[in-house]
Amino acid sequence: MTFEVGDKVIYPNHGLGVVERIEDKTILGTTCGFYHLRIVANDTTVLVPLANVDGVGLRRAIGDDEVERLFGLLGDGKIDSHQNWKGRFKDNSDKMRSGSIYEVADVLKSLTFLAKSKSLSFREKRMLDRAKFLIISEVSEVMRETAVAIEGRVDRALERCFTTKARMAPPPRAKVAKVAPRPPVTSVAAAATRRAARAS
Repeated sequence: MTFEVGDKVIYPNHGLGVVERIEDKTILGTTCGFYHLRIVANDTTVLVPLANVDGVGLRRAIGDDEVERLFGLLGDGKIDSHQNWKGRFKDNSDKMRSGSIYEVADVLKSLTFLAKSKSLSFREKRMLDRAKFLIISEVSEVMRETAVAIEGRVDRALERCFTTKARMAPPPRAKVAKVAPRPPVTSVAAAATRRAARAS
């Protein structure tokens, strides 16, 4: 994938950047081309080798039609739930590094849902904040709306997701009350016979 100066791109885990220039640099005797990206969130510059664009997951920002798909995904009621902390953290870390906004949306849904029932670890809380920031910053740039307005839309989509999930969950099974077994009729009759024999 190639980009031009002025293109808005997404650098995984850093967010939205703008290609400010493309130039060759010689490092350790090897000359190669680099994209100079200005990361919008903190106004820092990142150099990405042209040959490593796919390796780092650099991509164009999503379009208007993909924004609607994203909000549909955020509200669909489908949530990945790992009980094992290590497995969950590894899967979510891989998704965050992928560069895909849809993978980041999965992380946002699962960690927000989890945070409703238990306290997240410091690392997961930081990952949750990062996932939300990455989605809000990209969508607000694409839609040319404020981050506050987009955050409201994201929160409403997540609430819709959790409501849908609750509706789709199977109803709890009714508990059957345990009744003490009644003694068999034969034993009752035998006891009565024994009592009659003792009385005579």
